[in-house]
Amino acid sequence: MTIRLTTYADLDALMAIFAHARAQMAADGNPTQWGDGYPTHEQLENDIQRGVSYVMEHEGVPCATFVFIIGADPTYQHIEDGQWLDDTLPYGTIHRIASNGQQRGIFRTVLDWCSAQCSNIRIDTHQANARMIHLIEQAQFTRCGIIYTRDNSPRMAYQCLGTAIVKD
Repeated sequence: MTIRLTTYADLDALMAIFAHARAQMAADGNPTQWGDGYPTHEQLENDIQRGVSYVMEHEGVPCATFVFIIGADPTYQHIEDGQWLDDTLPYGTIHRIASNGQQRGIFRTVLDWCSAQCSNIRIDTHQANARMIHLIEQAQFTRCGIIYTRDNSPRMAYQCLGTAIVKD
């Protein structure tokens, strides 16, 4: 599998990937994290324009996507019920990771790629997203507290410093 920057030509594939991810989350008992239309086409275009959206391909076909931002994330400036492991080092944040459900090992591949870009990684998820919580904790991220998204929804926040990330 290869990872590359997303292009506008990938938008239809991304919309299909996110539709699958929303359906999977709903089937897993998490119907509200992304609702019916998240992320919007406009949000995806904005991510492409900012150069923070990535596509994972399998045999030349997009099978997953994620956003990776190195630098301060406004939603991570305030944390409740805990604290960051390290709040002085630069960090990268993984957002909106989703797949079409056809390939295994997506999270591990994304995590390995992101860790090669920045050894201090943060990620968050909805408390009802048991699948993501399992993957995050299996990768030995530490739960640091609660952050709030732009719409003031709470998310469980995790951090992993490079030396703690377990490789398969």
